[in-house]
Amino acid sequence: MAFTLGAHILLVPFGVALPFITLLMHHRGLRRNDPVALKLARRWSAVMAVQFAIGVVTGTVLSFELGLLWPGMMGRWGDVFGLGFGIEAWAFFLEAVLIAVYLYGWRRLKPWTHFWLGAPLPLAALMGAFGIIAANSWMNTPQGFRLDAQGNPVDVDVRQSIFTPMFGPEYWHFVVAMFMTAGYVVAGVYAVGWLRGRRDRYHWLGFTLPFTVAAILTPVQFMVGDSAARAVFHKQPVKFAAMELVWETDTHVPEYLFGRLNSDGSISGGIKIPQLDSILAGFKPSTQVTGLTSVPQSDRPTAVQATIAHWAFDIMVIIGSLLILLALWYAWSWWRHRDLPPNRWFFRCAAVAGVACLVTVECGWITTEVGRQPWIVYNQMRVSEAVTDTRAGSLWAMLGIVMVVYVLMFGAFLAIVLKMRTRWRIADEATAAVPGGAEPETDTPYGPRAAQPGAAAGSERTTGGAS
Repeated sequence: MAFTLGAHILLVPFGVALPFITLLMHHRGLRRNDPVALKLARRWSAVMAVQFAIGVVTGTVLSFELGLLWPGMMGRWGDVFGLGFGIEAWAFFLEAVLIAVYLYGWRRLKPWTHFWLGAPLPLAALMGAFGIIAANSWMNTPQGFRLDAQGNPVDVDVRQSIFTPMFGPEYWHFVVAMFMTAGYVVAGVYAVGWLRGRRDRYHWLGFTLPFTVAAILTPVQFMVGDSAARAVFHKQPVKFAAMELVWETDTHVPEYLFGRLNSDGSISGGIKIPQLDSILAGFKPSTQVTGLTSVPQSDRPTAVQATIAHWAFDIMVIIGSLLILLALWYAWSWWRHRDLPPNRWFFRCAAVAGVACLVTVECGWITTEVGRQPWIVYNQMRVSEAVTDTRAGSLWAMLGIVMVVYVLMFGAFLAIVLKMRTRWRIADEATAAVPGGAEPETDTPYGPRAAQPGAAAGSERTTGGAS
């Protein structure tokens, strides 16, 4: 489950946020009659479709694993929190239809009709995220039910089971992270091209729009993330203790950057900042922070699990802080010169920012899931009670097969995307090389395929296709 979830989460930012970024570029192209923007939007829509196809496979595997690997949880609690998965399924089908309409509408619909038919795509993506986060936040702060004499949930309140105390902080933290990650990853592709000497308007615009979206959201995410961490402090104090390596309940608690928790409560290594943890939790040094020893040993993460959650949390915060500096660098240059920073180090950092964001997405889910141990439903059901009783040998064999399949699948995904990139570059170079022919930026994706005469247009249509 950890492997398949970790693989699937790498695709989620593009499923949630790439439709919005694509439509933003599409709108710019229509409003300003900008063929470069239209070309970028059309090509991004092709990548979006390929990514969606891969995401369907990895998401379907996860849905099967919920039933196969966690029969105890789904059998007992499925009626309480299962609606979130139903919402996600409806959003998936809606998104599939909208992507098909949007992808095949480039040359078949009127420009603004095509745009408005694609406009609901981001809403469908957000609805899918809504369903998944509703289910996960319920696992973190379960409510909306009553236990009968046998310990089974009854009298389910659907509204309460969806809108749990952790839903708001977790949902917005997740959504902003997805938009940031997609923006930085897309911009990073064009940052690499910029570093390789491709300084045309195509790369300038392909970098500027998604990077601007990500840069605007970076300080927003810092505040939203701080709010989410404070919600964990109030609603899941033992998880917060694991995230911050707090052993005993106390005030004036120091903050540790990295370090390792030992079984006796001591911390090895790391950087100690006196009183900072209490200040961050309650804005004053006298804030009392609950420690791991506030609950029995069987009800809290082990020292190793707490260390894993702590490192994941620290990596996420540090990368987020560095991205704020990158966003400020970009904002300063734009304010002073109305242009991108001329420094090559800026583009090197921008090229790495997307990968760094993917790391933070992984770290966020590690913090959420490992910090909740030993509970799969917080304070209601342990992992040991929920997991399948299938023999370990069978599970290891299944994991091996899944890993091989995923490596081949992600390899095929990268091969397709790189092939598309090469095809588009050859088409642009061929169009530009035609004496007296149109520049690559002048091709329009609208109208019948035979409406644009000439070898240049034909080359673009042949190589571009529905992209």
